[in-house]
Amino acid sequence: MTDTKLSPPEGFRLIKAGGPYMSLSGPLYGRIVQENNKNRVQIGFRVEQRHTNPVGICHGGMLATLADMLAIVCLPYQTDLPRHFLPTISLQLDYLAPAPMDAWVQAQADILRTTRNLIFTQGLITANGENAMRTSAIYKIGQRFESEDANSKDPFGLL
Repeated sequence: MTDTKLSPPEGFRLIKAGGPYMSLSGPLYGRIVQENNKNRVQIGFRVEQRHTNPVGICHGGMLATLADMLAIVCLPYQTDLPRHFLPTISLQLDYLAPAPMDAWVQAQADILRTTRNLIFTQGLITANGENAMRTSAIYKIGQRFESEDANSKDPFGLL
């Protein structure tokens, strides 16, 4: 029996992204919503004991990890760019409010600009619907992935 209080909100699916590190930090969930006739990706997780700091709220490092994953998950759904490794050049974070135990933490990003070598993003992270973090980031467009799903428009199984 699934505890619906602790389940992700409707429409979210388990995603595998970020390699071995995220497999230890996650799980992450994602979904696509339509906004102004465009795909909008939302990713999130439920705050568990292992995500918390000594005072029982979500550790800032976990929120930073979620912020860093935004472009990686959003890019294939919100642009026409093929999949590349995206090393982070710059990640700015403004912590606005805590994310308590059992909170649903959700993020979405805007891809502001892409150049030949860089991707510029901004995002907002909420905890139980309240603003918890604002972020902006710059990623380098690294080597192109050569796997079977490298050109997939649904590499994380959200469609």
